[in-house]
Amino acid sequence: MGDVAFHTATTVDEALSLVGDGSNVKVVAGGSDLIVQARGGRDLPDNVVAIHRIEALRGIDASGDLTLGALVTHADIVSSDAVRTSWTALADASAIVGSHATRNVGTIGGNVMNASPAMETGSPLLVFGASATLRSAAGGDRSVPLEELWTGPGRTSAQPGELLVDVVVPSLPAHSGSAYVRLEYRRAMEIAIVGAAACVTLDGDTVSAARVALTAVGPTLLRSPGAEAAVIGTTGDDAALAAVAAGASADATPISDLRANEDYRRAMIGVIAKRAVSVAVRRARGEEFPIPATPVFMEGSAR
Repeated sequence: MGDVAFHTATTVDEALSLVGDGSNVKVVAGGSDLIVQARGGRDLPDNVVAIHRIEALRGIDASGDLTLGALVTHADIVSSDAVRTSWTALADASAIVGSHATRNVGTIGGNVMNASPAMETGSPLLVFGASATLRSAAGGDRSVPLEELWTGPGRTSAQPGELLVDVVVPSLPAHSGSAYVRLEYRRAMEIAIVGAAACVTLDGDTVSAARVALTAVGPTLLRSPGAEAAVIGTTGDDAALAAVAAGASADATPISDLRANEDYRRAMIGVIAKRAVSVAVRRARGEEFPIPATPVFMEGSAR
């Protein structure tokens, strides 16, 4: 590996100029993922373009749909009243990313473009139907649904020379609730062994719409049609939640690694998906439930 040239951009146009055709270039914001990769022995690119000084990428706009600038940090998301109220699963997830230091440095743009199937924010963004706005010097802006952006571990469908400028999360219907829950052994700087997000909408006391997405049980973040079908048309009762668990386990495609084996992940994803759906239904009914939701289950104070 040769010397690495480090460049800092202060505008989006300058960043696009520095990125050029995307050949052997890495764009960084907080840089937390790049540091982990370098320590793991991966080769660094010839050019690193830092975008952390581009103030235009820092905003949160919740006046309609939620628009998150690429440089919005996890700490920014957790502290946003609009996100906590209307897109609660995203606050659940952002609140348990890494350490306090990581949450203050790591950005939603970096998280999305790193494309890890174990990223905390991925499943919430998936159940909300979020999209990424990619900009290039030649082609301008294009919107890509995140389920089409993520193509594999660490891989995206972004074209060379494209820069993520924001993530757009659609507004939700009335009487909706959401949650993100992960399996963890301790409350300190873990990544998900498995995790699940759920977003439901109620018609009266009945679930009329549901989305469930699974973390760390496939090559990408993935939706669970089985879990979704299990809860739609029900009140989210125990029988429905048991069917959610079975559906999520069936839809998962986990692998075995140093952190957990395939059978354990498949069993646990059902438990975690059931918990996420349960909290989403309770929140949709107006029940107060702590953010993040995961520690509540660790303490055994909720089913």
